Amino acid sequence: MKIAAVQMDVKIFEKGRNLGQVLADLETAARAGAKLVVFPECALTGYCFASREEAWPLAETVPGPSTEKIAAAAKRVGCTVVVGMLERDGERIYNAAAVISPEGVLGAYRKVHLPYLGIDRFSALGDGPFPVFTTPHARLGVNICYDCSFPESGRIVKLQGAQVLCIPTNWPVGSDSWEHTPKVRATENHMVVVAADRVGEERGFRFAGHSQIVDFSGRVLAEAGETEETIIYGEVDLAAADNNRVVRIPGQWEFDRIAARRPEMYQALTQAGELVGSRQSAVSSPQQ
Repeated sequence: MKIAAVQMDVKIFEKGRNLGQVLADLETAARAGAKLVVFPECALTGYCFASREEAWPLAETVPGPSTEKIAAAAKRVGCTVVVGMLERDGERIYNAAAVISPEGVLGAYRKVHLPYLGIDRFSALGDGPFPVFTTPHARLGVNICYDCSFPESGRIVKLQGAQVLCIPTNWPVGSDSWEHTPKVRATENHMVVVAADRVGEERGFRFAGHSQIVDFSGRVLAEAGETEETIIYGEVDLAAADNNRVVRIPGQWEFDRIAARRPEMYQALTQAGELVGSRQSAVSSPQQ
């Protein structure tokens, strides 16, 4: 299956313009044969908001006006789409990614881990478990940007059957996440990774680009540069991503990173409290 990552320059406060580009790039990717198209974090709205009040008018429900327009396009071209946006639910704003198939809006993933940066300073913490979305094309897990700094975020969707980890992201210049994280998450989970980053500058922050498509072995199938708006493509084997056993030399060198897990040894992962031998620091994010 061919998949695509769209690397675009998002304009803050210009949701209509951004939505128009998403729809145009979806059409382009579909014409090139892509069946899964992933867009950056906050692709519809921009990211570097100075207050919750600034962001509030741009947030939407899911389903909502923008996702319904994308759903109509997805149905027309036969693609599954993952697109970053701000989701409104009651009085809260979530940094979210909508997952849309030709069958309609499947739902949204809400970012679980929030750095003290941009809209995440004013967003509510993701309030549900990591979902896996079953689409006509693949089983998808989603991590948004900072989420993928936590290996548990990718592993939990793999254990629920995800074949592809979609990472809508806004990695700023100065972050080294693009260099290492997509490859590591793909390799450790035997899962395809699609990271869609943005380019350009917003309120003094410049974004790093380097969108990537990585196969389950950690091999980079496609990578964009740092500055250009572009769409990258990769042909992936989802059946092979489901086959977790790797055989280098039959009977001599074989391994399965999923079957070899020993959850009984990992209890500290789910225990809150002080880290042994170090001080724990935390910044609480506002819940609205």
